[in-house]
Amino acid sequence: MIIIGCGYLGRLVASESASRGKPAVGVVRSAASAEAARARGAQPLVLDLERDALDALDCAGRDLFHFAPPPSSGLEDTLTARLISAFEQYGHPRRLVYIGTTGIYGDCEGAWVDETWPARPTAERAMRRWDAEQRLREWQRASGAELVILRVAGIYACDRLPLERIRSAQPIVAVDEAPWSNRIHAQDLAAVCLSAMERAPDGAVYNVCDGNPSSMSDYFCRVADAAGLPRPPQIALAAAPGKVSAGMLSYLRESRRLSNRKLLDELGVTLRFPTLSDGLADCFGRS
Repeated sequence: MIIIGCGYLGRLVASESASRGKPAVGVVRSAASAEAARARGAQPLVLDLERDALDALDCAGRDLFHFAPPPSSGLEDTLTARLISAFEQYGHPRRLVYIGTTGIYGDCEGAWVDETWPARPTAERAMRRWDAEQRLREWQRASGAELVILRVAGIYACDRLPLERIRSAQPIVAVDEAPWSNRIHAQDLAAVCLSAMERAPDGAVYNVCDGNPSSMSDYFCRVADAAGLPRPPQIALAAAPGKVSAGMLSYLRESRRLSNRKLLDELGVTLRFPTLSDGLADCFGRS
């Protein structure tokens, strides 16, 4: 098994896979990342996927996780295009599980969204992910390899909470004006990744979320409460431009509630943290 982009999520997947007696090769970009991957049971392979020759990436007949993010600008995922070119030259994986984003749905005005909802990405970061999905589907048809796409909501974990943002009292949009958003605990995401590799039907697409949406503002407030910190100051949605980051502003322009019914029914996954309350209770040792 190969994990391309063996960062935070990749290390979780590698650790769980190693505990099952299936150590993975973790493709990383730096020596520091290589050490971190090795510490979680992965065999590191240091490669700059955008610049280095990829002949050392022996994917032929292997199970492969594609976690590497696209470039930080533009509308195309040129890194995924380069990987596909390498597959064509050096051998295709047996199955590829791709981590995408639920951002490809765009603004759904708060509607409940399942995997049949049409893709209408508006943010450039989502357009790059949609480009990757399309490229991978075309590769799947041409190569005969298997493909599973995971459209992932916002990821949180005990060591991935916005505590510094809360401590610095950066403003949030008023809770009663904030759009719907969705999330998944990192440990549940890692378990879903392995389940998708093991038993998802070829060509399947899944929304990966806990199925209990709220809003980004509600999230910040509940993290603050759980950590014993003051809640962030709230501002009107109309006042957000210029007072929150450009990245945060782009999230505030989209609202959707994601269904995870297909994930639960088809893969038989049981989430350890089906609600934010469950996840925060685990982080802060509360029942």
